[in-house]
Amino acid sequence: MKKAKSSARRSSAKAGGAPKPTPKTVDDYLAGVPEPARSTLQRVRSAIRSAMPAEATEAISYGIPAFKHKGPLVWFAAFSSHCSLFPGASVIKAFRNELRGLETSKGTIHFPVDKPLPAALVKKMVKARLAEKARKKQR
Repeated sequence: MKKAKSSARRSSAKAGGAPKPTPKTVDDYLAGVPEPARSTLQRVRSAIRSAMPAEATEAISYGIPAFKHKGPLVWFAAFSSHCSLFPGASVIKAFRNELRGLETSKGTIHFPVDKPLPAALVKKMVKARLAEKARKKQR
C-alpha cells in the first residue's frame, strides 16, 4: 500500500511539474506575483500595516503573507483571477454591508487583481480583528 502511494505522488509531481518553493518573506511572495495583482496587494499590505500595532510582524503562513500580533491575525494573497483578504469569518460577518458587491465566503474576501479593497475599509477590518483577539485574550 505504501509503495503505491509514493509512486502516485511521484507521478503527480511529474505531471504537474515541480512545485513552486514556498517564499520565505512577504517581499519574496510579492516578487513572484505578476502585475497588476502585485501593486494591488502592496496597497492592501500598506493599509493593513498602518492599522497594526508597531510590534506586529509579517510572516508567511500557509504559504501566503500574514500579519501577526500575538498570533496570526490576517492573511492576503493573489490567485490567477482574483486577490483575497482573509480577516476571519466574524469580521466578514460584521462588515457584510460594506462588503456588498464583493464575493465573500466564510473567512475570505475576493477582489479584482487590479482594484484593491478601499484602504479605510481594510483598516477598519484589521482594527476589528485586533479588538476581537484582545477580547478573546481577556477570557
